[in-house]
Amino acid sequence: MSFLSRMGARSAPPLPLRFTLSFALSFAVLSGLCAPVATLAANPIVTDIFTADPTVLVDGPRLYLYTGRDETRDGEQGYKMHEWRVYSTCDMAHWQDHGVAATYRVFAWAKGDAFAADVVKHQGKYYLYAPVKHAGIKGMAIGVAVADAPTGPFTDARGTALVTNDMTRETPNDWDDIDPAVFVDDDGQAYLYFGNKVLKYAKLKPNMIELAGPIQTVGLFNFEEAPYLHKRGGVYYLSYASGLPEVIAYATGPSPTGPWTYRGVIMDKNKVTHTIHQAFAHFNGKSYLFYHNEALSNADFRRSVAVEEFSYGPAGEIPFVRQTTAGPQANPAAGCAAR
Repeated sequence: MSFLSRMGARSAPPLPLRFTLSFALSFAVLSGLCAPVATLAANPIVTDIFTADPTVLVDGPRLYLYTGRDETRDGEQGYKMHEWRVYSTCDMAHWQDHGVAATYRVFAWAKGDAFAADVVKHQGKYYLYAPVKHAGIKGMAIGVAVADAPTGPFTDARGTALVTNDMTRETPNDWDDIDPAVFVDDDGQAYLYFGNKVLKYAKLKPNMIELAGPIQTVGLFNFEEAPYLHKRGGVYYLSYASGLPEVIAYATGPSPTGPWTYRGVIMDKNKVTHTIHQAFAHFNGKSYLFYHNEALSNADFRRSVAVEEFSYGPAGEIPFVRQTTAGPQANPAAGCAAR
């Protein structure tokens, strides 16, 4: 599947943006102060809870956004994440909340930590690749869940972890098997990318739930985590979180396994949260970069997902993208009935 087909005083999170905008506009219209106007997308996308680690899937006329949920309380430190949520849009302006797609409890062998996941569609099924804390093997592991619809419900596709910490020895930490990203090339071959400090990848078997060969490592400039692969015009784009605090950087190559040429930084670090985590989408003729920041909380571990529209350069380069509060313009797909 190519790219063109494919984060003081205690206070509650503010009301959802779509609610506050609708209320304000309705009041103005009823008061005769203005005529109805189209609602544009705004950042962050979700404002009633804290969301992080976006990944995206374009499926027909809709774009599906999957996020983790930050449940760390105001003033606390560290990540508290138990579930993955899903939202969708057909116009990049109105987002439908589909609720919880899965929790770490989908995997009976896991004991917590629903960290950054990825979702891909293959042969009519939807696969969730998720890093969770293993109950029996020290450290993080990657599980695979499957569903018949992009919104779930997802169930464990294996009954065991696909990758466990004892399968990789490149770093001394036990959280290096995180941030899975799966890319399915035009020939149907699927690749799993993951890692913290060291980038790793492996081919997947056609069933999408078994490794098809050994886990390989890649030397990549200043790699921290969050690999994400997409393809455009025959070029493979490998983006990732670089350094700490993280910026978004990318490299390009002639194949899904490289060799990779570093191309530079495309989004600067956040002001407070030390992570950023990106995903790319091509939807209805336009290109989008998803990420997270601390816009709602001004706190490290209470993040919010946002999105920006961008255009590739004449040589296919990704430009430097600045974070905005406005977000992209509305971009309705054919037959879009926003809901």
